[in-house]
Amino acid sequence: MKEEHFKWYSPTLSMDIEMLVFGHAGYPVVLFPTTNGKHNECRDMQLIESVRWFVEQGLVQIYCPDSINELSWYNKGIHPANRAKNHAWYDEFIMNEVVNKICDEKGLQKVAVAGPSFGGYHAANFAFKHPERVSHMFSMSGAFDIKSFVGDHYDDNVFYNNPVDFLPGANHPDLWNMKIVLGVGEWDICLEANKNLASILTEKNIPFWYDEHKWAEHDWPLWNKMFPHYLSKL
Repeated sequence: MKEEHFKWYSPTLSMDIEMLVFGHAGYPVVLFPTTNGKHNECRDMQLIESVRWFVEQGLVQIYCPDSINELSWYNKGIHPANRAKNHAWYDEFIMNEVVNKICDEKGLQKVAVAGPSFGGYHAANFAFKHPERVSHMFSMSGAFDIKSFVGDHYDDNVFYNNPVDFLPGANHPDLWNMKIVLGVGEWDICLEANKNLASILTEKNIPFWYDEHKWAEHDWPLWNKMFPHYLSKL
């Protein structure tokens, strides 16, 4: 399985960023890490290994960029407005320096996005904000409401990066064309978050697959089981 490491200075974020890319060809999948994870986490926790067959067959190429969660939502040392602003810059970074670059190189209009745990938030937030650039969204035990990270503060950066807030009023036609999977475990700490997002999608008549795994908890064994199943749907 081909593995490439990239490191560059991001003009959007004004910092060095790293990314691993797995595979030699195939449909692009941007895979976000969990809360404190970086570009190597999904490889180190065997999530990439779980989909080795798809990668080696040239069916998919998987892009694993760094997160900056410790500088945004999880940065308790700065004002909530700055946490939200830092995430807005991260969203811009993913669009301009990752997704647009992939689309230009491959001659495509869209990519797939995926992620476990807080990576599921990133996948859902990016997909629902930019449906013109996302064909598939695979969330594995994601959480989708970030208001707990900002306390009483609320502004446009919070609203437009909080799917449970902006999605009810979103009307881009590509939302109804996206292939959406909400995967969660029966004993998952994010079970209610997934049920809530499912109700929003149902209310809007946006098609999706709610995939609840019996006797499963919020952890890597569940996600390593989910990810190959979801890629098979590509």
